[in-house]
Amino acid sequence: AKPVVKRPQEPAKPYSYYEEEVQFTNPQANITLAGTLSLPKKDGHYPAVILITGSGPQNRNEELLGHKPFLIIADYLTNNGIAVLRFDDRGVGQSKGEFKTATSADFATDVESALAYLKTRKEINQTKIGLIGHSEGGIIAPMVAARSKDINFIVLLAGTGIPGDQLLLLQQELIGRASGVSEIEIKKNFETNKQAFDMVVHAKDDQKLKIDLTNSLKQIIANEPGTIPKGTTETAFIEAQVNSITNPWMLYFIRLDPAIALQKVKCPVLAINGEKDLQVPPKQNLAAIENALKKGGNKNVTIKQYAGLNHLFQESTTGAPSEYAAIEQTFSPLVLREITAWIKNQ
Repeated sequence: AKPVVKRPQEPAKPYSYYEEEVQFTNPQANITLAGTLSLPKKDGHYPAVILITGSGPQNRNEELLGHKPFLIIADYLTNNGIAVLRFDDRGVGQSKGEFKTATSADFATDVESALAYLKTRKEINQTKIGLIGHSEGGIIAPMVAARSKDINFIVLLAGTGIPGDQLLLLQQELIGRASGVSEIEIKKNFETNKQAFDMVVHAKDDQKLKIDLTNSLKQIIANEPGTIPKGTTETAFIEAQVNSITNPWMLYFIRLDPAIALQKVKCPVLAINGEKDLQVPPKQNLAAIENALKKGGNKNVTIKQYAGLNHLFQESTTGAPSEYAAIEQTFSPLVLREITAWIKNQ
């Protein structure tokens, strides 16, 4: 039998608030998305937030490694008088569409359709709709807010502020170090990846890019015969590497500078990050987010770093992703309280 994972923060039914399964359409992508709308009471007029998941295919609870962060956040906010809409990523759970060909820009249109849906609900105060995005969701929220006057505020939970290629290099280095990879190996990986990402950033033609990446990898393997894992052929290894870099999501991410959307965001912004986050390192990203918002003239910006918290906002020891599943806590209660207080102030 599988060991029962303790997740003490998960709420038990029946909830003290009203919850409804909903569906809405993204007309641009021609797909139906499915989610859960929770309201403090069935009738009323409430401020609302839309929750936006991080990278990788996730359901409405942003479920990963036995944790359901969005269930915890939605429950807390709804209990505090704020309506919440959370939905399965396209191609996940009850939502239609294709996940693996979609980019952050596509997911932004999914969020826009969630916003359009909320505006049809009489229980929602149209002047008080905000977005909370985690990780990649923290890139998507500013994209949506930059294009829409209907977004009243945004909360970026471990959102990124530096270009995608830089973020990935930093992430690989920090996670490598926390996992005990040697400095020589870290440096070698950095050089290989930097070379590949530079090719992506400067490529004029994505078909030619695949050929160039293949040739570049062949060159690296010729110089470093130990690169290929045992039991894998060179061809299979190279193909897997090239595909992982040239899928639509990754190409878009590597080339994206989140500062461009951030400079256009005029609504209030709360940007927070865990001090032990190795996936979106706080120092570089919070500074870049703050700079971009200030450059755009946004005066209502709150930036905060939380001691001891990792990328999922759990109280953690090293911050390494290998700890996520083992930690019982799903989401810091302090951060829940402070997000809620900030939203109520807006």
